[in-house]
Amino acid sequence: MKVTLVGGAGGVGASTAFNVLMSRRPCDVVLVDPRAEMVESHVMDLEQTLEWCPGSSVRGGTAADVADADVLVVSAAVPLSLNTSRHVYLADNARILDRVADAIPDGWSGVAIVVTNPVDPLVTRFVPRSRLDRRRVVGLTVNDTLRLRTGIARELGVAPGHVEAWVLGEHGETCVPLWDRVRVDGEPCALVGAQRAAADEFLRTWYLRHVALDSGRSSTWTTGAGTARMVAALADGGDDVWPASVVLEGEYGIDGVAVSVPVALGPGGVRAIHEWELDADDLAALHASAAVVRAAAASV
Repeated sequence: MKVTLVGGAGGVGASTAFNVLMSRRPCDVVLVDPRAEMVESHVMDLEQTLEWCPGSSVRGGTAADVADADVLVVSAAVPLSLNTSRHVYLADNARILDRVADAIPDGWSGVAIVVTNPVDPLVTRFVPRSRLDRRRVVGLTVNDTLRLRTGIARELGVAPGHVEAWVLGEHGETCVPLWDRVRVDGEPCALVGAQRAAADEFLRTWYLRHVALDSGRSSTWTTGAGTARMVAALADGGDDVWPASVVLEGEYGIDGVAVSVPVALGPGGVRAIHEWELDADDLAALHASAAVVRAAAASV
């Protein structure tokens, strides 16, 4: 499997490369980025991990390496800045992703993972620009679901890994946590009052709290690990459910816009879009979230 990382010199790209290689699934990892010295630095470093990853390789590349990639990961973006919304990056990052989409040749058989923010309007734009089937372009949004699980675990005093919870909708301010699907050790768990409010606040303020640190970095470790696991799911298939941003065509009553929904992945991209039964409030919130994404995508 050839995995081409556009934006490979950045923190997310390098973290993704490391995690893909450490999955020990034979693959050829190619870092594409105009910062040649950073690419060379990462490659020199990552080469030593190949001693644990027989059958794999890592190198720097060019835009030409998009053409024969099995999986294209796009994390290229403008520099991070202090802000209150991922949407401040939309116009500049749309121009970057347009160039990537234009580099995809007709007849390309790979799958694209869009990591660049704001991911939902960018996926909405990337699908028609790239001329790809909507099921072969997925946006990484699992971080919201992981943050909700962390927030719930903290409130309940539960160790990490014991909570199942899900977030749909926009990867941003209008995300939709599904409180009626919370499970702890497989058993339904109802959060009410202060517990729900605290977990919700943890989810919705995580980005603001992290950006306020002015560290110059994004959630590189979680995003890199999540993207690598998504690459593995695309290779292996299976029954795992992923929250991922996909352009919808009538699912959940939404058409022509990408938001995070539960999907199954496998070779070729999205194998299935699961249409969970949502209560009226959650469905209305999902539609409102999609309206925000639609307006953002139309603004560039």
